[in-house]
Amino acid sequence: MVLKTFGWSFAITALGLAFAAWQWGWEAFGVVLILSILEISLSFDNAVVNAGILKKMNAFWQKIFLTVGILIAVFGMRLVFPVAIVAISAKVGPIEAIELALDNPDQYEALVTDAHPAIAAFGGMFLLMIFLDFIFEEREHKWLAWLERPLAKLGKVDMLSVCIALIALLVSAMTFATQAHTSTGHADKSATVLLAGVAGLITYLIVGGLSSYFENKLEEEEEREHEEEEKAKAEGKPVSAVGLAGKAAFFLFLYLEVLDASFSFDGVIGAFAITNHIFWMALGLGIGAMYVRSLTVYLVRQGTLDDYVYLEHGAHYAIGALAVILLITIQYEISELITGLIGVVLIAGSFWSSVRRNKRLELEESATAKA
Repeated sequence: MVLKTFGWSFAITALGLAFAAWQWGWEAFGVVLILSILEISLSFDNAVVNAGILKKMNAFWQKIFLTVGILIAVFGMRLVFPVAIVAISAKVGPIEAIELALDNPDQYEALVTDAHPAIAAFGGMFLLMIFLDFIFEEREHKWLAWLERPLAKLGKVDMLSVCIALIALLVSAMTFATQAHTSTGHADKSATVLLAGVAGLITYLIVGGLSSYFENKLEEEEEREHEEEEKAKAEGKPVSAVGLAGKAAFFLFLYLEVLDASFSFDGVIGAFAITNHIFWMALGLGIGAMYVRSLTVYLVRQGTLDDYVYLEHGAHYAIGALAVILLITIQYEISELITGLIGVVLIAGSFWSSVRRNKRLELEESATAKA
């Protein structure tokens, strides 16, 4: 099972590291390996959240996620995205941006760093909305009950998550961006932060709304098909299938890709702390992205989310922490090590709580059986 799920990841890792050593030497080998580990550690919570969505898809769309999806993740976010940032910021063409990355890596890094406030605002708002919509929803299982119970009650207020997200955006734009202007003398990026943050919010509402709409349609269609199937069995007639399930899966797939893009912001920006080489960066982060996708499918097929009920909670708390960190980094630098450790600690804590819960239930069942 492990080899079947992670086989492509192992193969890409071996080929990627071998190519880096052959093309650029052992330094490139080490940098690519470090970037791969960085991407996996920063994106583990991404895999957990993805698994909660991917389990709603059939085997075909899971394969699409691991093939077409990985191409989008690697070439879109890990290569095209940094180049696009430079092209837009420097007002140059994509080819010129690539030449800039190869010939003048220091200037390339400076341009990407200058674009960070907009990147952080967009990704921070998107991730913050995911966390808020999760925490304000009434759920059967509660990990931190003392916090989740009152928040679930507050969640009954319409549009509360949107209001809180917009308040957070205003605070970030007016406080952090303005401080950057007064303390460093750089241009005030308040308007840029606001615009990017609103764009992140709109992206979440559009993609998430379409995904929910087609998911609901899928559930309705599945119920209708089940009724027709039962009727057909009684009459001995076949039932023709409809294509609505494909539309629903497509928009869920689109939602996953946007979610992955938001999670990738910290990894892409953090990679510049390790190397300015655009191709080393793309190769290392691409290898890490392969493992994130394989891990997502593994969690789905093993039913891990059903066995460890608090794991999804821990992942969403990690999302909330990452959203706050992204908004803070509009003004202040935060180590990627801290970002990664926060996610690992929260997920590990939720996993341990799930294990303790399962053991407690087993003891209670044993005691009931003996009685």
